[in-house]
Amino acid sequence: MPLARARSRHRPSGDEDAILAAGGRCMAENIIHEILPVGLLQCNCSVVGDPQTREAIVLDPGDEVERILEIIARHKLTVRAILNTHAHIDHVGGLKKMQQATGAPVLMHPDDLELYRRLDTQAAWLGMEAPARVEVDELLREGDAVRWGGYQARVMHTPGHTRGSVCLYLPADAHLESGKPPAKLFAGDTLFAGSIGRTDLPGGSFDLIMRSIHSKLLALPDDTLVYPGHGPTTTIGEERESNPFLRSL
Repeated sequence: MPLARARSRHRPSGDEDAILAAGGRCMAENIIHEILPVGLLQCNCSVVGDPQTREAIVLDPGDEVERILEIIARHKLTVRAILNTHAHIDHVGGLKKMQQATGAPVLMHPDDLELYRRLDTQAAWLGMEAPARVEVDELLREGDAVRWGGYQARVMHTPGHTRGSVCLYLPADAHLESGKPPAKLFAGDTLFAGSIGRTDLPGGSFDLIMRSIHSKLLALPDDTLVYPGHGPTTTIGEERESNPFLRSL
């Protein structure tokens, strides 16, 4: 059973064209960012690194950990944190292998811990074997700062797809020392190109996801690049203008 709503057509522009042309690899403004769709449901795992310090974070290592580790090795990165936007199996299935390989702490919002403990139930939905679990090392809260190298991102609690869904916002002035890379939002399954995350699974709420998007995501600059948990990249402005779920907002 897919854990995300179907996406509509994608409308690439600007930096996004370069990202797609490079096969999901973004080096704009000196930041290392590689997007790797993994697993049965093609969850977008992101590796985001500082090219100077070689420190990095990994978001949503849902599966195919060997491929993710190849990217980390190619860029000679040290993983400082493994962050999960939510605890659906397609986003957390590779957590244990990733933690064992890197030694990095696992970060998750506390409202999704119960969902994470029910990986066996989630696996039954998909007719697959449940992956091994690992202990969550740090709990994410609204407004928390996530730091690696010279970068600092902010945690946004965006319940609706799940109770503990979060987005990670990297503002235009996120580099602590110099430069202003474009603002980036790692949106998990809260917002997609042309759609939103499904809300009919346990812990989902249509009212909550719409409130999260309206009060937090649509408050971001229109040129913010949005990296969803599945499917192509978009921007806040594109979704504000043409996403059928958001037009009423």
